[in-house]
Amino acid sequence: MKNKIKSEAFFLCKTGEPEQAFELRELEISSPINNQVLIEVEAFGLNYADVMARRGLYREAPPFPCVVGYEVVGKVIECGPNARQELLGKRVIAFCRFGGYAKHVITTDIASVEVEDQPSEILLALTTQSVTAYYMSMYLTPVHSIDTVLIHAAAGGVGTILIQLAKMKGARVIAKIGRSEKAELVKKLGADFVVNYNDSDYIEQIKIYLKGGRIDVSYNPVAGSTYKKDMSILGSGGRMILFGGSELANGKWGIFSKLNFVRKMGLILPIGLMMRSKNILGVNMLKIADNRPRIIEKCLQESYKLYQEGKIVPQVGGSYSQEEFHKAHSALESGKTTGKLSVKWDFG
Repeated sequence: MKNKIKSEAFFLCKTGEPEQAFELRELEISSPINNQVLIEVEAFGLNYADVMARRGLYREAPPFPCVVGYEVVGKVIECGPNARQELLGKRVIAFCRFGGYAKHVITTDIASVEVEDQPSEILLALTTQSVTAYYMSMYLTPVHSIDTVLIHAAAGGVGTILIQLAKMKGARVIAKIGRSEKAELVKKLGADFVVNYNDSDYIEQIKIYLKGGRIDVSYNPVAGSTYKKDMSILGSGGRMILFGGSELANGKWGIFSKLNFVRKMGLILPIGLMMRSKNILGVNMLKIADNRPRIIEKCLQESYKLYQEGKIVPQVGGSYSQEEFHKAHSALESGKTTGKLSVKWDFG
């Protein structure tokens, strides 16, 4: 019989506001098997998918009650028999398939990368956000120096890394934001043109800037009505990369909001894409992690290497204490934050 350790986690028990949806509960975790490792968690990251799960809009989330969360920083305290034993006692950043909102997490050795004594809030920005950005812009369909790219939610965790990776390759970057105070940040990171969608139709602003030109890549975590808009300015050979549906989170009418979300995107015909030489790429990093874990390992290793070389600077939006967990979730949902949000456990 496997040994079990007692731990704690923030359980997602129902939909609603953070204070009502989450409960801090005890849980038991078994010893790692095969190539698994057991991590004592120092801090964990928040992602917008967690907000979608709390709103009941994330179909991949486990049934209630569950522990969500994709990434942690902590120390490996036990290794399975087939895991890399050299990780024992080492501080790591690691991915997990849910379970991240816990004081102890089981994951695989290939989902863990040894790190130094950098602040946990910076390291957590190198996991889901940086790996997603790296996968899309450097692995799946690399950015080129002659490209013009549009980055939605440009001041967020993924967006800020995408700006830096695109500029590293010499591309021209259009950064889309929703609040004027975020403009300075994205310009500092290298954005060539900033568009605030709350000022006027962002597509019209971009058309004026491009003077008849087209974009080559759209990094779009919004979907819905923005899909058709982006396709209207996507040039031949262009790539539409959809990696979220945050517009759906704003819906207040249940199934009717979902139907309207789909309606806004319209019917996609493969023959039409071929005739216009346009490409649509869907990205779900959870599926990549499930079916191609070595890709996640490579992207995580490369992201950490770029950080160590000073080529990317992760943006920290806020580091919260365990007692401020609900506040952190509300802040992420508000859309007013920039960069990565994380929560530190209190082991005192």
